[in-house]
Amino acid sequence: MTVMAKKKRPAAPSHRGSTSSQQEQGPTLKDMLSADVLQKLKAQSDEMKAAEEQKKQKARVEAEEARKKEQKRLENDMNYLLENSKQDWRKYK
Repeated sequence: MTVMAKKKRPAAPSHRGSTSSQQEQGPTLKDMLSADVLQKLKAQSDEMKAAEEQKKQKARVEAEEARKKEQKRLENDMNYLLENSKQDWRKYK
């Protein structure tokens, strides 16, 4: 009988080493920008997020209105009502 040895897997690199290498690379763009410019960028980002949220809300409202309009149109269509009505007329006697 021969016994096969399992292959050892190489150890995964730790994340601790990457943070120290980032510190050694020097200042980041955030560190290099002045506080005034950084604040303007943050304000612009917030405005863009608010505009995107408004756009999504408007699209949601328009979709809801279109759905209600279609439902109202279908309620006035006799053929649709006959096809989709319940056939148990006994409970309406």
